Amino acid sequence: MATDASFHVFDTTLRDGAQREGISFSVADKLAVARLLDEIGVGYIEGGWPGALPKDTEFFARARTELKLRHAVLVAFGSTRRAGVRVEDDPQVQALLDAETPVVCLVAKSDVRHVREALRTTLEENLAMVADTVAHLVAHGRRVFVDCEHFFDGYAADPDHGVAVLRAAFAAGAEVGVLCDTNGGMLPMGVGRVVADVRSRVDGRLGIHCQDDTGCAVANSLAAVEAGVTHVQGTANGYGERAGNADTFALVANLVTKMGLPVVPAECLPELQRVSHAIAELANIAPDDHQPYVGASAFAHKAGLHASAIKVSPELYNHLDPTVVGNDMRILVTEMAGRASVELKGRELGVDLGGHGDVVGRVVDRVKVLEAEGWSFEAADASFELLLRAALPEAPPPLFELESYKTSVEHSRTGDVVSEATVKVHVDGERIISTAEGNGPVNALDNALRQALVSRHPQLADVSLADYKVRILGWKGGTGATTRVLVDTTDGVGEWTTVGVHANIVEASWHALVDALTYAVRHR
Repeated sequence: MATDASFHVFDTTLRDGAQREGISFSVADKLAVARLLDEIGVGYIEGGWPGALPKDTEFFARARTELKLRHAVLVAFGSTRRAGVRVEDDPQVQALLDAETPVVCLVAKSDVRHVREALRTTLEENLAMVADTVAHLVAHGRRVFVDCEHFFDGYAADPDHGVAVLRAAFAAGAEVGVLCDTNGGMLPMGVGRVVADVRSRVDGRLGIHCQDDTGCAVANSLAAVEAGVTHVQGTANGYGERAGNADTFALVANLVTKMGLPVVPAECLPELQRVSHAIAELANIAPDDHQPYVGASAFAHKAGLHASAIKVSPELYNHLDPTVVGNDMRILVTEMAGRASVELKGRELGVDLGGHGDVVGRVVDRVKVLEAEGWSFEAADASFELLLRAALPEAPPPLFELESYKTSVEHSRTGDVVSEATVKVHVDGERIISTAEGNGPVNALDNALRQALVSRHPQLADVSLADYKVRILGWKGGTGATTRVLVDTTDGVGEWTTVGVHANIVEASWHALVDALTYAVRHR
């Protein structure tokens, strides 16, 4: 457990992260997020503010029986007693005890301006509020951490009061004093200087909490670690108010792989990407493909020069083995691709190009022509695999020969909108005509084509569109433009992406649909 750890990783997703615009965790969501965070081995999970928010009060009540943590300690968050109120009489302090967590994290004012203008009290009373609350909680068997809010801004205005708050907290029994860059305005060199100075003036464990308003939250946190803090706070995927917080996943990965600090159990590190994406789903936010370490593009290589070196040794262009954090290396095939990119991508997709040097050259040339016309295979591995296989000497024949297709959209007086599609195809010498309806022309086309082919390829009965994305390319004014369509298709077990490009959106969709069903037949 984290109670004896020499270094604390303290996650605040369930409070700070939930303050991000667009996030609203239910109690069930909060319990699920806590379980996921425990799986990456964080030492502490701050669950919320009992007494202040009914949802958080319910979370702690349910956590007592429903949350079984293997690595983490659950923490309740709250404020010091109010000015002029006895600690025993403050209901917010009592709510922290009622949460029954082993650890309580208190927020305290450490900026003289906030003490005088927000709390409207004296500096002496502020220190007493800190000392009284910490001592009261410790007397009731709680471990106490203290978040010194606006510490860095306060330090710039008065370098003594924040230090006095830390001393008062430690003297009353607090285990950690956390220096908070609440406004997120610091840079790494400033954080390092302040932490080093504070470190020389107080006895007790120091922590760091950074917002990302300068884009430096992770860097600021690491600078603080270098200067001596041994408690780091972050949120999953950097979720948080305004620009967000330090990203827990980047913090853990950097601390372990770059600074040599084993802050989580070794078996937990490969869970980073999985947990990152799972929490994104619970937050109903698309995962950031370009997120360090855990993003889908974090180890994706596009330039032909990179691919040539990677073919010799992946370490030449990867800063670490992506599997260490549960990720994987990908090769992107674009107009920048060279022979090495195509060979590596073929290997990744299971297409053996050995002994087919002429095929590789033809594919490179074909990709460059298609990309110039607007095609993109970066996110459409299924289409690229079909292109590769079609270039091989033993290429399989197409599923069908198209005679024609047509679509129509009918808007009735009642307001109902119905799309219909008819496809005429030749399969093994037989002419097949199929008509189907759908909620749009693309859906109708998909239904009609699958209906025409399903008797010969029964697996298509389980195939359906999962997502459909359209991008307009090369706008020419009016309604004239090239359209790129990406179609995500699933059979309930796996999912694959195909691409189509044309000036007509239905024709672009047709190309992507044909690839999607062809891929399903050849792989499922």
